[in-house]
Amino acid sequence: MRIKYVFFLIIIMIIGCKNEENANLHLSEPVLDQNYDEIIEIPDIIDPYRIIAAEIASLMDDRLLASQVLMSGIDGNSAIPPHMANLLKTSPVGGIMLFRYNLNVSNDAIRSHMSELTDLITKESGVPPFISVDHEGGLVNRFNRGVAQLPSAPSYWRMFQEKGWYPTLAKVEEDSLNAARELSDLGINMNLAPIAEYLIEENKAFLGIRSYGPNPFFTAHAALAFMNGMNQAGVLCVVKHFPGNAGADPHYHPSVLNMSKDALNFMVSPFSLLIKNGARAIMITHTLVPAIDSIVASLSPVVMRNWLRDELGFDGIIIGDDYTMASAGSLGSVNAAINSIAAGADMILVWQHELSKMYNAVTAAMKDGILTRERMEEAAARIIYEKLRMGLMKLP
Repeated sequence: MRIKYVFFLIIIMIIGCKNEENANLHLSEPVLDQNYDEIIEIPDIIDPYRIIAAEIASLMDDRLLASQVLMSGIDGNSAIPPHMANLLKTSPVGGIMLFRYNLNVSNDAIRSHMSELTDLITKESGVPPFISVDHEGGLVNRFNRGVAQLPSAPSYWRMFQEKGWYPTLAKVEEDSLNAARELSDLGINMNLAPIAEYLIEENKAFLGIRSYGPNPFFTAHAALAFMNGMNQAGVLCVVKHFPGNAGADPHYHPSVLNMSKDALNFMVSPFSLLIKNGARAIMITHTLVPAIDSIVASLSPVVMRNWLRDELGFDGIIIGDDYTMASAGSLGSVNAAINSIAAGADMILVWQHELSKMYNAVTAAMKDGILTRERMEEAAARIIYEKLRMGLMKLP
C-alpha cells in the first residue's frame, strides 16, 4: 500500500536532513566575528510522527478522510455480523465504541472480536481503529462482573478525606493501571474517561456518582493519576466533558453554564492541569456557555479553537459527545455533527444505525465545501498522529 512507502521515505528524509546538519556542524570553520549579544532562535524539534501523520492524511481520498473522523458503535458481541462488516468496509471508521451488549461474553470472545474488527478496518484503510469503551469505574462499567474492576470516583474522595493525599492518588493510579492492563489485553486501546469536572451545584444531578468530588484541586490530580495509570498500559484517555455540564442529564435536557469568563476559567482548571501533563484527547460537551458564545460548545469554534486550543494550549484530539443528546440542540444528530467538525471537532460519536447516513453526509459536505479538505486533513492527521505515537500503526 502507498502509505507504507510514505513512512519509509519520510523517515529517510528526516534522517538525511539530520545527518547533513551534523556534517555541516563538524566541517564548518568557526565564525570569529559572531555577535554573541544577539538572541539566537532555536527551532522547535520536529516530531517525525506529525510529519508522517500529515502526509498520510494528505494521501487519503474523501472516503478514508470521512471515515477517519467517525467513532461508531457496532452490532455483535463475538463476531462481526455481515451487515456490520459491510458498513465498515464502506466506511472503515477511525474508532469503535463498545457497550455492554458488545462485551457480555467471555474475555476470549472479546479478544477475538476486537482482533477481527481491527483487521477488517486496517485492511480497508491502512489505519487501525481506536477501540474505545466508557470505563470510569463504579457503575460506569460495560463489562461482566470481575473484568477490569474499578472503584467509583467518589470513593477516592472519601478515601482522601480519611487517609490523605499521597495514599489516595497512589491508589487511583494503581487501580487505573491494573484496569488498563486488562483493557489492553482485551484489545481495547482507548478509555472514554476520566471525568475532570468537579462537583458544583449545577452538575450534581448528573455527575454526583461520577465525579472525584467538590474540590477542583483533588479532582484535577485524581484525574491525572487515572490518566497516568492508563497511559502506562498503552490506553489513551479521553478526558471529559469540556468545559462542563450543568443541570439534569444532558441526554434528555439542555445544559447551560451561566458563569463569567473568570469563573469558567477556574471551572476548567482541572482540564488545564491535564493538558499541561500530556492529555491527548478531550471530549467536548453540548453545553451552552453564554459568556463565551451563543451556541453550544460542541458547535462553537470560539470554545474549541479560541479557548481550548489557543488559550489552554490543547493540541490533541477533540471528540464530540453523542449528537443524539437533547442538549445538542434541534439541528438533528447528522447536521449537528457536520457543524461540529467544521467548527473544530476532530472525531464524532455515531450510533451504528446512523453510520451509513452520517458517512454519506460527511462525504457530501466535503463535496459541497461545507467541510474543507484542509479541515478534514487536519482532523485526520491528529487522529493518525496519536495512533502512531501509541504504536498502533507500525513503521515498516
